[in-house]
Amino acid sequence: MNKSDLIQALAERAGITHDEATMTVETFFEAVREAMLRGDRVELRGFGSFKIKHYDGYTGRNPKTGETVEVRPKRLPFFKAGKGLVDAVNDR
Repeated sequence: MNKSDLIQALAERAGITHDEATMTVETFFEAVREAMLRGDRVELRGFGSFKIKHYDGYTGRNPKTGETVEVRPKRLPFFKAGKGLVDAVNDR
């Protein structure tokens, strides 16, 4: 399922227009994005949680040339599935 499919499913299930569904999905994504940029954890009970993980920089090596390279510290978004989603996927 991609974003367009999600919007279509929301419009059909909620009985709303495509434009209203688009606005709802976009608003949800933007709210999650803004919360994560503030450093907040976003938890949707029964579905999962989103947070930012911090990774320290390190000295790495280019496997092709053997050259040493410095890898900068970074922050990456991380999703952890909740128990309800895990159970649903495993038919429990």
